[in-house]
Amino acid sequence: MKPNTTLDPGFLDNGDQFTDEFFKRFEVRPAPTPLELGEGVSKTYSFPTFYADVTCAIAIYLCNYERARATMPHQSMQPVKMPGGRSVVLFSCYQYRNVLNIAPYNEIAMTIPIMAGAGWSPPLLPLVMDFKKKGYYVFSMPVTSLENQIRGTRIWGLPKIVEEIDIRTGGDLCTTIARDDGGEIYFELSVPKTGTAKHFDETGHLYSMLDGGLLKSETNFKGDFEVNTNLGQLWTKGQLAETRTLKLGPSPRAEQLRALEIEEVPFQFRYSASMNSCFDLPLTDF
Repeated sequence: MKPNTTLDPGFLDNGDQFTDEFFKRFEVRPAPTPLELGEGVSKTYSFPTFYADVTCAIAIYLCNYERARATMPHQSMQPVKMPGGRSVVLFSCYQYRNVLNIAPYNEIAMTIPIMAGAGWSPPLLPLVMDFKKKGYYVFSMPVTSLENQIRGTRIWGLPKIVEEIDIRTGGDLCTTIARDDGGEIYFELSVPKTGTAKHFDETGHLYSMLDGGLLKSETNFKGDFEVNTNLGQLWTKGQLAETRTLKLGPSPRAEQLRALEIEEVPFQFRYSASMNSCFDLPLTDF
């Protein structure tokens, strides 16, 4: 999908796309103040933002713990520890077909699972169990929409950048390709579309920094996924892959990813052809 740099002063009339029972859990309310987008455009959005019929491809890899810790912007954050001096990095690729009142767009959330303000946390367990202070730190978030980029940076402090992102779902793989501002491919990820069926209905939290302050925001999603897990990766370090599922190009945009020393063999893949999700304003009592 090519970048959409149009700032539409109106709202897309698509409320009829959000009739699933999932969305009835949440009370939609207007933001307390309008958001200035630029070019004379100001909007008062409703929250949480609803996303319906989303294609989602997720890849989870192990990476170097110290390199992951070096990306943390706040002293209270620490990456979840894994065996062998490693941590975890997630790439979540979204094709947002229906966004409440907003035009469709593609997005890649590059995140590191963390514990925030926990003091000490046991290795591995926060990844597989529900810990109160567990969350995800977004260290990069390319999107194809200028409007969404402005929303993300000004409301949550998310590191969004407008780029070209193609998500291809033909054949047995869902392949996501991101290009830098010069058109060069710097990120290519292939996720299998088949695996072990698993239903997810989860609430999580994203941590971000805005104007020097730490924010915590709630995200929810529900959907049926195809899951592939390589449990042996927990205890095997530096294994080489027969076919690389994550390819990083020579563009400077890939330097941050290369610095994490991401292992070749993934720990887990998840794919959903159609899920529902929502994302809310930062918590006011955090």
